[in-house]
Amino acid sequence: MDSIRVSKVEFVACTKSGTTKLGTIHLTAHHLIFRYDEEAEKEMWVPYPIISLVSCLPQTLRGQYPVTFYTRTFEHFSLSFSKDKDAIDVFESVKELTVASSVSQLYAFFYHPNPSLPTSTGWSIYSPRDEFIRMGVGSRSKAWRFTDVNKDYSFCPTYPARLVVPTKISDTTLQYASKYRSKCRIPTLTYLHWGNYGSITRSSQPMVGITQNRSIQDEKLIETIFQTHVSPESRASNTPVYGATTTNLIIDARPTVNAVANSAKGAGTENMDHYKDGKKVYLGIDHIHTMRESLGKVVEALRDADTLLASIRTDIPDQASTLSVLDRQALRRSGWLRHISAILEGVVICTKNVHINSSHVLIHCSDGWDRTSQLSALSQLCLDPFYRTIRGFEILIEKDWLSFGHKFLDRCGHLSSDKFFQSPGDSVNAGGAEAFLASVQNRFASQNHLKETSPIFHQFLESVRQIQRQFPDRFEFNERFLHQLYYHLYSCQFGTFLYNCERERRVGDGDTPPPSERTVSVWDFLNSPPEMALNVNSIYNPSLDDPISRAPDADMGVLFPNPKDVRFWNELYGRTDEEMNGRPYVAQPREAFGISKTSDEDLADADRAVTTVPISPSPDSRPLNQSMRSLSIDSRGVTPNPDVPPGRLSPSPDVIFSSATRTENDFGSFTAPSGTSRIPSPTPQPAGNWAARAKLPDFQPSTSVKSFWGKLSSNASAAFSVVQDTYTNVAKDFMGVNEGEPSSVRTAELRDRDTLTIWGENSSSSVSAPPTPGGLASLTLPVAANPWAGPRAQTPPSRLEDNPWSSLRSPPRQQHSEPEPYQTTTLLPQDPTVAYPMPRTALSVSTSTPQGMTKITTSRKSSVDVTPAPTDGPPSAIASSSIDPLGVGLL
Repeated sequence: MDSIRVSKVEFVACTKSGTTKLGTIHLTAHHLIFRYDEEAEKEMWVPYPIISLVSCLPQTLRGQYPVTFYTRTFEHFSLSFSKDKDAIDVFESVKELTVASSVSQLYAFFYHPNPSLPTSTGWSIYSPRDEFIRMGVGSRSKAWRFTDVNKDYSFCPTYPARLVVPTKISDTTLQYASKYRSKCRIPTLTYLHWGNYGSITRSSQPMVGITQNRSIQDEKLIETIFQTHVSPESRASNTPVYGATTTNLIIDARPTVNAVANSAKGAGTENMDHYKDGKKVYLGIDHIHTMRESLGKVVEALRDADTLLASIRTDIPDQASTLSVLDRQALRRSGWLRHISAILEGVVICTKNVHINSSHVLIHCSDGWDRTSQLSALSQLCLDPFYRTIRGFEILIEKDWLSFGHKFLDRCGHLSSDKFFQSPGDSVNAGGAEAFLASVQNRFASQNHLKETSPIFHQFLESVRQIQRQFPDRFEFNERFLHQLYYHLYSCQFGTFLYNCERERRVGDGDTPPPSERTVSVWDFLNSPPEMALNVNSIYNPSLDDPISRAPDADMGVLFPNPKDVRFWNELYGRTDEEMNGRPYVAQPREAFGISKTSDEDLADADRAVTTVPISPSPDSRPLNQSMRSLSIDSRGVTPNPDVPPGRLSPSPDVIFSSATRTENDFGSFTAPSGTSRIPSPTPQPAGNWAARAKLPDFQPSTSVKSFWGKLSSNASAAFSVVQDTYTNVAKDFMGVNEGEPSSVRTAELRDRDTLTIWGENSSSSVSAPPTPGGLASLTLPVAANPWAGPRAQTPPSRLEDNPWSSLRSPPRQQHSEPEPYQTTTLLPQDPTVAYPMPRTALSVSTSTPQGMTKITTSRKSSVDVTPAPTDGPPSAIASSSIDPLGVGLL
């Protein structure tokens, strides 16, 4: 009791979960107790081993001296003292009571339940002989036997006293084989499947080393294990199992790089050339240090959220209860769920190989007490429904975790360390030499002890929770049972999880009775009637595990969890499921949005709508204007044919992306006025209306059918128009052409002398007809225009052709009294819907052709007969020297 500087402090403010209440703090030898002044509040008892971090903070603006406590159960609270001395005394007292020098100082050796628990058989709940006989060893299968080679723990100190090995292997062979395995942890049986003779064995890594050592005894032992499905009386060693493919596996839980790198330390992995009838699988589960760092990132994210929420409560207390400030991205970056998923993937491999393939699995990692225990126990949980009962789960933990030597004392860090107690006055009060010695001591003592800590068993419980969540009616125990088990893992109230192996619990140090006789087992507490009533799963259905059931959804009691369906155990972390895992996505039916299913009539109407819109401009006997009347364009965009049902968009991308349907209101870059088909130069649009122009409704209100192509055309055409505008502007800047200035003015000095007009001469010498009111703007309407072509700027003159310093001069300009007809190079008739390239020289229009034909002549002795479309006004034609009907820049 000398460690307690102050045992009671009154008028202390305790802040927990956003609420602050006054009370009195009591310090006992094993608990920190806070008693609230309000009678309705329950006392808060905190065992010292469950404290993970304590921070003594400086004085606040309100004159308080806070001390913040963080626990291993992911809770935190703050005690605010009115005097600095009280805060320091409590901080130092808790520090000395938490940091223990030996296990015998922990609370389990002083705990005496009052009243006594109804049962005291927790330490004997697991009997190796009874459990393996239940599996069928010695009765259903004669291929396995019990051995007492480790009865005094001299063969392997970290293994149980009673082992099960193949019948054909003698103890002498086991002695030789143990030298080839790390820590002498030879392959031994841990599970025999009830449905066949498949087995799960476990061991440590082989001592291969750089020189590629091998052991004949170890190879013979594993070969015999892989043949135990054959009766030992039978001499046929390779008898196949009917209905299954034998795929015996050696599962190395480590990443491949880590397994091979251990060869430099004298260990390594098996050389499969020496092991018959087996294959090797690497699972890629990281080591204990990665797991510790991963959980540390989760804890850091939770603490950051608590700190931020505390500041929000101070500023806006009314809205703090509705805010979720936990960074889920930080939780994902921790990789915690990824590690659990990797474990479950290995569990599925083991389960399928044993149950479906009727084969054997040998599991090991480095020493065979961390990842091996996880995989072995979880696989048995999925294979055997007995282990999903409360008693069976307790036996499973006793067998695969406690007796096979998981290092609970080192992994859980029950003895704690001074590193977890932070005070701002440490570096100020201590002298230079004392601070240096303290830092050296922490570096070489405390950190060496802490580097063995890792949440391996915690990870196992969370993996069980994942399977329990996926199969909620297949477990006799509920989530509270796992939560209670996790709490007492760190409370040190019971002696079950205090030591590293079975020998330390059963034998002790020799001077005092063993811990199993001095402490209470956690199973006695959990099996008490009050706890059993709270831990039983109300929806547990054992009939689903009937192996002879032939129901459609029957699985013979074997579970295959989904490794991808992993979520944070939010109840353990004291958060809501939505806060840690996000809101689950639930697919809504189409009727929820008022959308009916597309019927055959709807599809037929859509097909008819497509056929009424001209997609490809094939030659037609109809006049051009009649062909274009099938698609009229207004200020809102496309107006379908009257034959098409209103409100329906054609699903054809050719129609949507057609140049005729690109309007300013649709995509903000193209303008197609009514009555013209020639795409003008792009007009700059105000940037403020871009979003309004580019966005199309996702649903058509008249047909309740989602317009997929409307959404696609909005996004693709908008992006396409922006790229075209950018390309056009860059081309203009490069060629030196402005939109408002004619190209001939900017580039006149680069033209050929023969093409330049005389100074003072009127440049508009070309003959053109006045525009026809209400008619088409040009006779060279590109009916067969490229539907993907965008607006094209006025093509600048070719510098290669019109270079005045080039030796290849263009022919001199000739004057003709009368234009000559256009000379064609084919005997086929000309297509009236195809516009031919116009010469570079000015056009002249002759109206002397009969039958209303307009004859366009050029100075290069060419003529084209074009049938004009009927218009509202008198027939006329327009000829311009800047017309580029094909959009290829031949001006």
